[in-house]
Amino acid sequence: MTVAKHAFAAALLAALPLSAPAGAQSYPERSVDVVLPYPAGGGIDLLVRVMAESYSAQFKQPFVVSNRTGAGGAIGIGYVARAAADGYTLLFAPALAYSVLPLLQTNVGYNDKSFAPICQAFENQMALIVRLDSPYKTARHIVEAAKTKPPAFAATAPGTITHLAGAALAETAKVQFNHVPFRGDAELMGQLIGGHVEFATTTLASAAAAGQNVRVLAIFAERRNPSLPDTPTVKEQGYDVAPTSFGGLFAPARVPADVTAKLAAGCKTAVETPGYVALAKRLHQGTGYYADAAAFTKRIAADVVEKRQLLQRLGLVK
Repeated sequence: MTVAKHAFAAALLAALPLSAPAGAQSYPERSVDVVLPYPAGGGIDLLVRVMAESYSAQFKQPFVVSNRTGAGGAIGIGYVARAAADGYTLLFAPALAYSVLPLLQTNVGYNDKSFAPICQAFENQMALIVRLDSPYKTARHIVEAAKTKPPAFAATAPGTITHLAGAALAETAKVQFNHVPFRGDAELMGQLIGGHVEFATTTLASAAAAGQNVRVLAIFAERRNPSLPDTPTVKEQGYDVAPTSFGGLFAPARVPADVTAKLAAGCKTAVETPGYVALAKRLHQGTGYYADAAAFTKRIAADVVEKRQLLQRLGLVK
């Protein structure tokens, strides 16, 4: 080969990396949209904004949270499902978005196979609460009362995790509760304190925010929450029920594996920052709120099966 040909070949090889498709090495090269399918101001909205700040610092590009609300979260989730699979549109949402919404709403435009789990980043436990002057002292007291007359309980809309917590307790205990649905935790809390319902199932963070106005009888979890070490779980009181709203960060399913791996590493760094840890503690997150992509994927797969079976037993789906 002549000197000229050697020079040409060397120049061609040197140019190849410049013309090759960009992967994780150069990602991200511009701002990343992190979609939250719920309104601003809630607990997971606060968490995702702290996470986005960490990502922005780590990758030297803006990670911008956008709230795309509507249809119980289906609008924002569907938007990410249809986005380009390049890692520049991500989703922060609960697993309920996959295990329940596609079953309760027709034509949502996505399913549990539409996304690649990046990491689990939150775990909102549910609480069984009563007003301060309630005669109920335990979950068992409520169940025993229901054998005589079904009590009215407050929760959010049918199919939401707070509703499923109360419904699953009734189903497991083989009694009936009368569900009174509300649009949000703040609204139902006022009705509970005002004596219009007998008990409520709500997020532990909302119950804690109500302070001295309510009494927490139990939490729906596998183990006690460190922020309420003296409060037993529903399981400890004899009922094998522990529905939890867990979730985290997702990408569209076809995003390159090297990009999702880089995002997963960034997530672990983000949830270990002092700001995220402090916020998670303030929001009464469970001890297992973080999980890597493999564990998160496995938990979602199990949740899809469990929630379909529960919805079928409750008569909400066929």
